[in-house]
Amino acid sequence: MSPQQTNIEADDEHSLATEAEEQAHLEDVVPEAAEAEAAEQEETIEQQLEKNRETIKDYWDQMMRLRAEIENNRKRAERDIENAHKFALKNFVENLLPIIDSMEMGQTAATADNATLESIREGTALTLDMFLQVLEKNGLQQIDPLGEKFDPEKHQAISMIEAEGAESNSVIEVMQKGFLLNDRLVRPAMVVVAK
Repeated sequence: MSPQQTNIEADDEHSLATEAEEQAHLEDVVPEAAEAEAAEQEETIEQQLEKNRETIKDYWDQMMRLRAEIENNRKRAERDIENAHKFALKNFVENLLPIIDSMEMGQTAATADNATLESIREGTALTLDMFLQVLEKNGLQQIDPLGEKFDPEKHQAISMIEAEGAESNSVIEVMQKGFLLNDRLVRPAMVVVAK
């Protein structure tokens, strides 16, 4: 062999030895890098898991607060409805109190020595007017259909008679007035109708 060939072979052997060393070194380094990368991924996964747990906990807390708020609103609504039922007539009753006072004063005035039938009638008429105003203010309307055409929706005919000068099927006498509460019939007017 020539010295040149020996040098080439030595170089080749040296190259192969260097490659083998690098390969061995890489085999040592790759598992360490892989372990480091796996550990880093594990930390990242644990961090994400912890973040997700915190998020879930926050959502759970929000849900519990909303649930409590809904329950409080339900209880408040029930209490408001109960109070509305208890005190629905409060304004109506307050409006009736002056009428009661007026009736009591009328009774006292009727038993007085100087009481006259005219003053008692006048006081009774004023009290009745006050009462009807309170009823109207609270949605109750009086039906007094004298002279109007008979309406079976609002009137109840108790008899029909022939009447001169009266239009057929018109109300000629009101036996009992009717009432509407907020446009809903409470009691029909009892009437006599012309034939």
